[in-house]
Amino acid sequence: MRFSATLNLVCCLMVPVAAAGISGCSSATNSDAPPVATDSATSTGFTDTDSEAVAAAAPQKETATFAAGCFWCVEAVFEQLKSVENVRSGYTGGKPDDATYKLVSNGDTGHAEVIQFEFDPSVISYEELLEVFWTSHDPTTLNRQGYDVGTQYRSAVFYHSDEQRKLAEAYKKRLNDENAFGSPVVTEIVPFDKFYSAEGYHQDYFAANGNEPYCQRIIRPKVEKVRKVFADKLR
Repeated sequence: MRFSATLNLVCCLMVPVAAAGISGCSSATNSDAPPVATDSATSTGFTDTDSEAVAAAAPQKETATFAAGCFWCVEAVFEQLKSVENVRSGYTGGKPDDATYKLVSNGDTGHAEVIQFEFDPSVISYEELLEVFWTSHDPTTLNRQGYDVGTQYRSAVFYHSDEQRKLAEAYKKRLNDENAFGSPVVTEIVPFDKFYSAEGYHQDYFAANGNEPYCQRIIRPKVEKVRKVFADKLR
């Protein structure tokens, strides 16, 4: 992990969240032959042991959920990374049993704009994902990113296991011990509860709307700088 080297590039990656004017054959058989009883093992050529070996060899996916301001930006950053799949923008962390963009935008639901995705930890580790997460936004401003203000824009790690919690807490402690940002990191590290998927038009927003002013002036510079810093982590 290039922790120290990455810290030197943190400030270069901080991009304002808003700016003025800126508002996803079967083989033939002999019909005369008597029927032969078969089981799944003989008909497929696989034994139970073979099936267990295949299952063990399959990628063991984990889930990650991060909040770092506007989910359009966060989604565009993480979609670039190797083994990251099924990236969804949505909401979590609040009390209501339902969440919509209109409700969450009021800032009183307790929900944060988040992205959630699956990844293969044998390809990219959770700690590497944390490195990208903390480097790609400003985690020192409480309930805001740039001009986007409200609890829905807070910095947060919603962990899915005790191991994720330990890694996130240790990483946050190192950032603060080394005064990496010049101010304390205020990122929440809290257990994941329930994910509410955002409306369809929010999904793959940058990919679908890359020519819009907000995408060009806010999202694209962040994406390009992350691609430069984390070239070894890209697909």
